[in-house]
Amino acid sequence: MQHERRNLRYLPDATFPAALQVEADLASAMRDCHEILISVPSHAFRSVLTSIKPLLQPGIRLAWATKGFESDSGKLPHQVAAEVLGADLPMAVLSGPTFAREVGAGLPTAITVAASDADFAMDLATSISSDHFRAYTSTDLIGVEVGGAVKNVLAIGAAISDGLGFGANTRIALITRGLVEMTRLGVALGAQRETFMGLAGLGDLVLTCTDNQSRNRRFGLAFASGKSAEQAQREIGQVVEGFTASSAVMKVAIEHRVDMPICKQVYRMLHEGLAPQTAFRELMNRGIKAEVS
Repeated sequence: MQHERRNLRYLPDATFPAALQVEADLASAMRDCHEILISVPSHAFRSVLTSIKPLLQPGIRLAWATKGFESDSGKLPHQVAAEVLGADLPMAVLSGPTFAREVGAGLPTAITVAASDADFAMDLATSISSDHFRAYTSTDLIGVEVGGAVKNVLAIGAAISDGLGFGANTRIALITRGLVEMTRLGVALGAQRETFMGLAGLGDLVLTCTDNQSRNRRFGLAFASGKSAEQAQREIGQVVEGFTASSAVMKVAIEHRVDMPICKQVYRMLHEGLAPQTAFRELMNRGIKAEVS
């Protein structure tokens, strides 16, 4: 990558900025660093934190673009980071509706930067913003992280619906009611309700549910066509976060007694062999209730 000045495997059309240097040695990469941004799948987050722990310098600040609950523990990234590195380290998360190809092409994009320290959120948002990339700030770490985790599960459900030919009415019902489930879980974990109406909630949910650049959406479409979860993941060739997230989301929902019927049906389809047509029929035949409750 340092020689080619691009990532030929995943993003071949996006050239690296002149200031970006690729370093194969972790200790060398972290030398004299004051801020670190980690961008790895959720299953690798803990191991990366463990690797950098002995290399951290005093006064360093940590941010990540990792989305999802840890599959085994059901912990959010900030909880994992506090457990591995200590709760006193300044921490922030980047999330929102972003496809890497469009960011790399310089197309206008907006995200959310959340940190418990408002000054850190503002510093980070300012440093990464440009004339084509805009960051908004938040102090709701939990809400931004929950949005980034749950939207992947819902996107698989919406894609399965589309793959079955259920149409636009079904898709928008899943998105809207899925947003309710996302908000319900987030609030139960201590998030701010309004966060889920923003970029990291509704914005990322709509993007992931409706555009085929989404790996989770492509996975759901392949699953609906009759392919197994394993076949669909192999064809995509990259991590499909929603597959493992479906288990973690249900684990956390059960622990906190949060009703998440759409996420539950996605989990049952992917991990228990529930037929998609049966899953949607069961959703439609649930007891009638008030929309806002």
